[in-house]
Amino acid sequence: MRNAGRLATMRDHAGPGGQEPDSTDAAYQSLRPLMFAIAYRMLGSVTEAEDIVQEAFLRYHRALAGQASPDSPKAYLSAVTTRLCIDHARSARVRREAYVGEWLPEPLLTGPAAGSAGRPADPAELAERSDSLSMAFLLVLERLSPVERAVFLLHDVFSYGYDETARIVGKSEGNCRQLAHRARQHVSDHRPRYEPSPDHRAELASRFFAAVDDGDLDGLVSMLAADATVYGDSGGTRPSWPRPITGRDKVSRLLVGLAAQARAVGVTFRAAEVNGQPGVVLLDPGGNLVSVMALDIAGGQVRTVRSVISRDKLRHLGPLADISGLLDAFRQARSADG
Repeated sequence: MRNAGRLATMRDHAGPGGQEPDSTDAAYQSLRPLMFAIAYRMLGSVTEAEDIVQEAFLRYHRALAGQASPDSPKAYLSAVTTRLCIDHARSARVRREAYVGEWLPEPLLTGPAAGSAGRPADPAELAERSDSLSMAFLLVLERLSPVERAVFLLHDVFSYGYDETARIVGKSEGNCRQLAHRARQHVSDHRPRYEPSPDHRAELASRFFAAVDDGDLDGLVSMLAADATVYGDSGGTRPSWPRPITGRDKVSRLLVGLAAQARAVGVTFRAAEVNGQPGVVLLDPGGNLVSVMALDIAGGQVRTVRSVISRDKLRHLGPLADISGLLDAFRQARSADG
């Protein structure tokens, strides 16, 4: 978080009486999880969301220090956070058009074992958890314009009234209703389907990854939907899958091959909840993070596998494995065997 030090410094240099630090700290403790939840869904990036939220609190602190105390900290911070996200999303859309391979959101570890890949879970990252946190849902939001995304999230996900939403995005209430209706229709048309029972999802995911680890092709085929698809976000890192891979046979062979490579260099699969959905983290022998996978499960079958190995998108989860070193070790192991 590039602004964290600046925020701490401004707290330490508060005005007379020390009232501002207390007010800023109180707002930070109570409202940061909500601000992060909005920013992450707007941007699909943990690091960018953290920077946006820090900037919003810096502006809030300056407003207090400048004797222009906002009537409502929540309203002020919601407006600043959302407007910063809208501006950032507009520029991000241009950058993503030139992104190498598939673009996926930065993953969050949201289950009880969150932080097991290297650091304690941050409450802000686990706030407001629901299906609206899944990678599939975030990718649906990416298809909306930044303002449509903001209106939909504020009203439909976070239950802001149309009057509040209109003030935040700088539109009329009538315009916001139209934007929300259009966004809601788009989301409804593309909203991902999930297995209704979290316990059943977790049980199927456990069997699925056990079959991957065991190299059980028949078992995988029986659990994969006919049109199952794997998406990989490498950001240019090798190994990578520059295009989606579709079909239960292709997907099962790909995953079994990946598991064989992992075993050869001591990489292990550890169950995790990723963005509210079942998944795994892949760890090297030293416990450093190799990649993160999440599953979409519906109708008793695995329909989508999303894998993030991009170094930039995993740094927030803790120490990262040396991918080049693992690839070298695999090549050496293969040479020794044959």
